[in-house]
Amino acid sequence: MKCQSARDCIVLLNYGELPDELAGILEEHLAGCQDCREELEAFRRFDERLAALPVLEPSPNLLAQSRMRLDDALDMIPPHGFLTQLQINFYRWIGNIQSAPALATLLLGVGFLTGNFTHRYQVAHSPKAATPPVTVLHPADGVIANVTGVQQLPNSELVQVNYNRIVPESMEGSLDSPEIRSLLLVGTHAAATDGVRMQTVSMLTEECRAGHECQPQQDGKGILHALMVSLRYDSDPGVRMKALEGLQPYVGQDLHVRDAVLEAVAHDEDPGVRRAAIGLLEPVQSDSSVRQVLRTVAAQDANPYIRTASYNALQGSADFQ
Repeated sequence: MKCQSARDCIVLLNYGELPDELAGILEEHLAGCQDCREELEAFRRFDERLAALPVLEPSPNLLAQSRMRLDDALDMIPPHGFLTQLQINFYRWIGNIQSAPALATLLLGVGFLTGNFTHRYQVAHSPKAATPPVTVLHPADGVIANVTGVQQLPNSELVQVNYNRIVPESMEGSLDSPEIRSLLLVGTHAAATDGVRMQTVSMLTEECRAGHECQPQQDGKGILHALMVSLRYDSDPGVRMKALEGLQPYVGQDLHVRDAVLEAVAHDEDPGVRRAAIGLLEPVQSDSSVRQVLRTVAAQDANPYIRTASYNALQGSADFQ
């Protein structure tokens, strides 16, 4: 605010007609302008002197003439331009905000709570992702597996042949569906090729590492059991190594898993699998059965590489204790 505008506001302030939106701006200007403060003090001293004089009532004719002259003067004032009107509206808006901080804070809080509630409601009532349906495909033709019987009809050249046909099938569905899980468990030991068996064990390993329903079931079956079977009996070292990865999160909490890993340390034919199994036992090296197996391997194993790894594991557990 400039000094000329401030002096106009001082006049309005002196007569009690200063708008609220300009009061705060005038106060800021007076705090940094000595001349305008002196102008305000002069007005106040003038008011004090006037207050000491007796008040005379004006005549009705003088009031009527003054009102007419005031109306004429107001009519002569040019209308405000767009920028002036915009500035006045802006100052009025600032004044309203300054005069009602509690209301502004309340509105802000209500808006925040409303937005938070709306977001929670949308998340709670959003449609859940449905598990994709399982689709089974039946090809029209299959491979003949075997012939079960041949019979020629009496007094005829007709021959009846009984046979079995192998019809390949495929199933598509989510990893969470029981049908797909059952087929994957079968694939760990009944896959047509080593590559299919490796891919199946890899999928089950990722499920275990992600914690998706990999806990032992009441019947002793399930993903964890299938991985232990692959670790013990699969002929491919790569499959056994992948099974170890899936069993890693459960070595410390499942004794059956721990026993399967100890068997791999002591008897697996592949040194890489044995070394990986020794590494898996690090969280449970204080267990007496684990230390016993490691001592036996470190002292008697024919592979010096495995003896060294077992010895280092024992030393690490001794430092831990």
